[in-house]
Amino acid sequence: MQLNFKKDVLPHLVGIAIFYAIVVVYFAPVVLQDQVIMQGDILKWEGSAKEAIDYRAATGEEALWTNSVFGGMPAYFVSLEFAGDITTGLLSIITLGLPHPVNSLFLGMVAMYVLMLTFRVRPAFAIIASVAFAMSSYNLLSLAAGHNAKIWGICLMPMILLGIHLAFQRKRLLGAGVLALGLLLQLKFNHIQITYYTLIISMIYVIVRLVFDWKTEGITQLGKTIAFLVLGAALAVGGNIGRIATAMEYAPYSTRGNATLESAAGGLDKDYAFSWSNGKLETLTFLVPNFYGGGSSTPLGKGTASEKALRNNGLEPAQINGFLQGAPTYWGDQPFTGGPIYGGVILVFLAFIGIWAAPKESLYTFGAIIILSLMLSWGKNLSWFNYLLFDILPGYNKFRAVSMALGMTLFAIPALAAISLERLYQSKDFKALYIAGAAIGGLLVLLAIGAGIFRFEGAADAGLPEWLTSALRQDRKAMLSASAWRSLALVAASFVLIYFAMKNKISDLILGLGIFALVTIDLWSVNKQYLNDSSFQGNPSRAYFAETPADQEIAKDQSYFRVLDLTESLTATGKSSYRFHSLGGYHGAKMRRYQDLLDNRLNFELNDFVKKAQEGNFDFEGIQTINMMNTKYLIAGTAANSVFENPEANGPAWIPSQLISVKSNQEEMDELGKINTKKQATINTAEFGEVSAGSGIITHTSYAPNELKYQAEMSKGGLAVFSEIYYPVGWKATIDGEEAEILRTDYLLRGLILPEGTHEIVFKFEPKSYTATKTPMIIFQYLIVLSLIAGVFFTIKDKNERG
Repeated sequence: MQLNFKKDVLPHLVGIAIFYAIVVVYFAPVVLQDQVIMQGDILKWEGSAKEAIDYRAATGEEALWTNSVFGGMPAYFVSLEFAGDITTGLLSIITLGLPHPVNSLFLGMVAMYVLMLTFRVRPAFAIIASVAFAMSSYNLLSLAAGHNAKIWGICLMPMILLGIHLAFQRKRLLGAGVLALGLLLQLKFNHIQITYYTLIISMIYVIVRLVFDWKTEGITQLGKTIAFLVLGAALAVGGNIGRIATAMEYAPYSTRGNATLESAAGGLDKDYAFSWSNGKLETLTFLVPNFYGGGSSTPLGKGTASEKALRNNGLEPAQINGFLQGAPTYWGDQPFTGGPIYGGVILVFLAFIGIWAAPKESLYTFGAIIILSLMLSWGKNLSWFNYLLFDILPGYNKFRAVSMALGMTLFAIPALAAISLERLYQSKDFKALYIAGAAIGGLLVLLAIGAGIFRFEGAADAGLPEWLTSALRQDRKAMLSASAWRSLALVAASFVLIYFAMKNKISDLILGLGIFALVTIDLWSVNKQYLNDSSFQGNPSRAYFAETPADQEIAKDQSYFRVLDLTESLTATGKSSYRFHSLGGYHGAKMRRYQDLLDNRLNFELNDFVKKAQEGNFDFEGIQTINMMNTKYLIAGTAANSVFENPEANGPAWIPSQLISVKSNQEEMDELGKINTKKQATINTAEFGEVSAGSGIITHTSYAPNELKYQAEMSKGGLAVFSEIYYPVGWKATIDGEEAEILRTDYLLRGLILPEGTHEIVFKFEPKSYTATKTPMIIFQYLIVLSLIAGVFFTIKDKNERG
């Protein structure tokens, strides 16, 4: 088979060049100037991961456990690498050396482009879908927030569906290889919620194909296809078996697992899981980006109603500018938002045309994905549906932020749009064009001229004077109306281009270029409001983690202890973790027992302590659970004199003189609010049997994240308590070289029964979920590469044989 360069190669090279150029130009500070996106979540992650990263750099080994966050937890979801893992190298090759994380958008565009080609969409139209998919505001807002793993998961959706689609086109080996590669990379980024949504997309596609193909293909052929896809998925799982095994090991003990307190429910709490639920009307931001006022903090210019109101009420220019730079224009249902969810009104218009123009298989597949994903994103605003799924759908109650389902919507809309445009152009079905144009255009006109029917009242209005909220409502109305007129102009322009192309007045290439230009300008202008030049910095870590006099004061102490940063939320801090072992931290899946302690003891103790401290009473004896976590220093600011040493901290380990027997987790939690944790300790005798109190002295002698050593002088044998989080998998304890059972005491701490005399105690963390899987994982990764190469070879060979 001889290739025609101009027809068979050049369009694809042009497409890839366009995708590359978009990333380079939009993210020029990252690609060309070695800057980074200012990502708040990533900064907090960097603080949490510092200990594990430093240990890797110093030893060449994995820490597997970190004490930098929440008193201690597995490092699996903080920072974990596998020697010989080729996935990072593969990504660098596939994305042509673009830097992380913006290379995810390039890969997303390329994958969507190839997917559209396999749906027989011409290159000019496939480019439109690819750009709209990757450059949606949702993706860029997520990048700005630091949700890199989520963006990678979304951008790999097209590759995974591409593999499945190829398999159903009887390119089974190639399809299995592409599926394996896409799923391998998606699982690498460990965003299980996005993988769950990808599974939903895949199941919808497969079900539709089975319904349409079972008569023509037959059960045998379809069975072969499914078998190859299962093989591809199995290879991908094998290529991530270490990550999956560690995740499965940790899940039961995390906030995503079963409840430990008998009065609590397993999984995530419904209120928490559905707190970020998209409003039903908020779906209209797909058509009108400023329908709900943009983001929670949106700049307003001069001449706006808010500016006039502030000036008329005598505020200083600096106060006026401060308010206008981040005005609370958002009035939707979510607690806050970085900006609207928008993927281009033109794509919605084209997808709507698909109701009449798209092939039934494509319409049912992508239409079902769009409808279901919107329903999922509505969360508590469609409670009868989503609460039912939360209760019955396997694994669904482990996830939060259900508005994340919009990632599926923003994948399906451009896919259906490109397929619809292709079929519309081929069929010259003017009726479909007219109906869709009238429907979408008519709705936009109604929104533009009838914006006054909405109340424009938001949660952010609370506490603002009436004269200011009245002005804000006027600005919100003006934003909606102007945005609707803008969208109408874009739809009208695309309508005209399609009309003239169907009349053969312009070529398909001009049509494609015209719509591509409109879509790019549209998304570019919306995205630049939220991710722009001010979002990039040379090295934000340097300023964020700059050593303070308070840090220097604490660093003088070379002993083993934890700190508590009072300047930030206990669960949203990364600064203290950067240099010290911290009682706080930042992570989406904390240890369940730590979360229980936080909810039932730590928060109450901390609030009470701060209240008393503000009155001059530093009640260190009143923070017993904070003391048992070896919290030696409390940080109240950056100055050296803002560090408060806790004289009541229990230390790394101690011998309680009295043990209190409990029969349940709830009883144990209740007892923690009553006891002196240095002198007394609780033990669940229903789990660990009767234990005796002892006496003696125990000293911490050596520290590494995955190994701790102590020296004990026991005048009487009995229970020793260690200020380390109890985790029943992977940790092993030895007393003078002999393995000993680790008990759980004080609800979440480790305990050991020590005999009388002098003893060396060693704790080591060696989880089999990591040690037993790291070699097979690498073998599977190479098998995936070989299967992909074989798939390409046999596909080309088969095509050549067919002429």
